[in-house]
Amino acid sequence: MATTSVAETTGRGGMTREEKKVIFASSLGTVFEWYDFYLYGSLAAFIGAAFFSDYPEATRNIFALLAFAAGFLVRPFGALVFGRIGDLVGRKYTFLVTILIMGLSTFLVGILPGSASWGVAAPVILIALRMLQGLALGGEYGGAATYVAEHAPNDRRGFYTSWIQTTATLGLFLSLIVILVVQNWLGKDAFAAWGWRIPFILSFILLGISVWIRLSLSESPAFKKMKEEGKGSKAPLSEAFGQWKNARIALLALFGLTAGQAVVWYAGQFYSLFFLQNVLKVDGQSVNIMIAIALLIGSGFFVFFGWLSDKIGRKPIIMAGLALAILTYFPLFKALTHAANPALAQAEQTIRAVVTAAPGDCTFQFNPVGTAKFNNSCDIATSFLSKSSVPYTVADGPAGQPATIKIGDATVTSYDATAAGTGATAKSASFAHDMNLALQKAGFPLARDPAKVPDAKLDGFIAANPELGLNAATVRAGDKTVTPVADLVKAKLLTADQAAGATEMPVYTVPSGGAFKMVADPSAINWPLTIAILTVLVIYVTMVYGPIAAILVEMFPTRIRYTGMSLPYHIGNGWFGGLLPATVFAMSAAKGDIYYGLWYPIAIAAMTLVIGVIFIRESKGVDLNAIK
Repeated sequence: MATTSVAETTGRGGMTREEKKVIFASSLGTVFEWYDFYLYGSLAAFIGAAFFSDYPEATRNIFALLAFAAGFLVRPFGALVFGRIGDLVGRKYTFLVTILIMGLSTFLVGILPGSASWGVAAPVILIALRMLQGLALGGEYGGAATYVAEHAPNDRRGFYTSWIQTTATLGLFLSLIVILVVQNWLGKDAFAAWGWRIPFILSFILLGISVWIRLSLSESPAFKKMKEEGKGSKAPLSEAFGQWKNARIALLALFGLTAGQAVVWYAGQFYSLFFLQNVLKVDGQSVNIMIAIALLIGSGFFVFFGWLSDKIGRKPIIMAGLALAILTYFPLFKALTHAANPALAQAEQTIRAVVTAAPGDCTFQFNPVGTAKFNNSCDIATSFLSKSSVPYTVADGPAGQPATIKIGDATVTSYDATAAGTGATAKSASFAHDMNLALQKAGFPLARDPAKVPDAKLDGFIAANPELGLNAATVRAGDKTVTPVADLVKAKLLTADQAAGATEMPVYTVPSGGAFKMVADPSAINWPLTIAILTVLVIYVTMVYGPIAAILVEMFPTRIRYTGMSLPYHIGNGWFGGLLPATVFAMSAAKGDIYYGLWYPIAIAAMTLVIGVIFIRESKGVDLNAIK
């Protein structure tokens, strides 16, 4: 098959059929890889129930967070492994291998038996598959971006590579749509039980299509030319990072481009989703729909800014996106609170908790992989308030005393989990109950689910919930369901000791007597304004991300391009971006302010803006074969 050279296409107005095929094949495969990668994050709760539910809560949380973090943390290693192969063997075959690894890993997650069948082997295999996904993604992006860039005309490289930049957003969009369709088709109960596996299994179809298309592609013209001239690198890793002139470029690419791009990207697409669902307490299905609409509206701007970067340069657009994020993140996220949960916004303006704790009892709760334990009474208090989206200040109290939390007229005493020993579970339940009552009375938007109470526990339940004003005789005279005690023990509504000697037991439904939950009133959500704010955040993402592939490939010579651009890209996105949720939570918990953690993406973006403005050179239109 004849391949059009870069020089021959320079200055042409339209794409050849071969170039369209190159862009389509590279973009489709990368969309699919991102789709695979995002499924785990979107379905983490269901995966946790299938693979980690048989273990103690602490072990379960460690496994779940390790599995999530693994995919991010290994991405730079994938960049090293597959970048080296791509510079030695070729772009085409390397990113064919990465898509096979990614697709098969995802498919296997869909059919992998849970811990109930395979015991501890199930979560261990899951984490291994997650790491394979991260390794494959570490090699995929650099290969796709390099391959497309080396087929592109010099004066249209930003436009051509911008199609690759749409793939992360389109992959997230596709994963959300598939989840919503399958969930609505099966219903929530069936989806939670087994239907969550279907999106993973469907990836096998996408894998087949992507592999078939990629097999028909030819090697990139720049790589073929380099091989024909015998100018390839024999040691891409040592040449890219062991020689200062190239290592300096990699460092500038990391700190002057990808670190800032990563935090704007993660804040705009992922943290906004987390913020809506976990901080503002909007229900998950509504959040997915809002994000999907914003992504649909904003995705075209990836191509627009890629095209524009061919006209005015890559650097001005990326730096402008960073500057806008720095200047507007605080007002935008505050506006998001008012739009999505106005009751919470009102409560935060009028109510502030005060945590009084012994000096040194409060720690910085940075926990990226879930292995740290925060058992001090102050940490328990501030963690509860942070997860409940309650602003607070910390004041020094007497040494040796547990922390107390004052909310309005109520004061609740925290506890030390280590000192509580075997009674920690009971103390945790009592603390949560008292805190939620105080928050509800103060005006925070909390609701309570109905409670299912077996007869053996009714008297204790009434004593523990005096605010409900229940009478045992009245409850027992009301509606009840007679249930086999074996089912109650299995559902953890009774212990084996409480069920001893009985075969059946009445179960009473107590309205508003169950678990507290902070909620965003669906009828109060301003959908148009929420989606508009999310769209603005996505547009910032398109500004920093749309031109990034073009400028990265233009920084490195052909012989080490795959390796050189992949590592800074994946360190920036895998580590600076991947650690954003844990860092933001820790900062917000330390300060008692749900917005304080935004200083993390702002600070990283500001660092990148300064370094980028001073040291990054404009590269639009450069001949890739001329880069030494």
